[in-house]
Amino acid sequence: MRRTDVIGGVTAAVFFLNAGLISGAQAGSWEDGMAAYNRGDYVPAIRLFRPLAEAGNPKAQSVIGVMYRKGEGVAKSSSRAFMWFSLAAKRGDAKAKTELRQVSEGMTPAEISQARDMMQACEASNYRACEY
Repeated sequence: MRRTDVIGGVTAAVFFLNAGLISGAQAGSWEDGMAAYNRGDYVPAIRLFRPLAEAGNPKAQSVIGVMYRKGEGVAKSSSRAFMWFSLAAKRGDAKAKTELRQVSEGMTPAEISQARDMMQACEASNYRACEY
């Protein structure tokens, strides 16, 4: 076997192993976040969900929306709930679409407009300008 084939094989193996470890780390954060959420430890839960949500995980975005809608570990905010549900719904989360419709029913057109502006600023800044 040629040396370049061996190096290429080792490089590929390292790449796939690292990819597995990275997704495993996210799965661990998700599981830890859900465990904290389910036992009512909302502050640690949202700290675990936020990096996942900022990485584009629609399920984490939807859970954060629920937390803002209910005021779990954060100040209750329909606008912030709308923002996070919108981000998740945009990525295809069916539950977030339902939650988005429900939360918007209790909001004024001005509040919905403000929430949409927040969502656009959040996305445009790569989640650095999200109003938490």
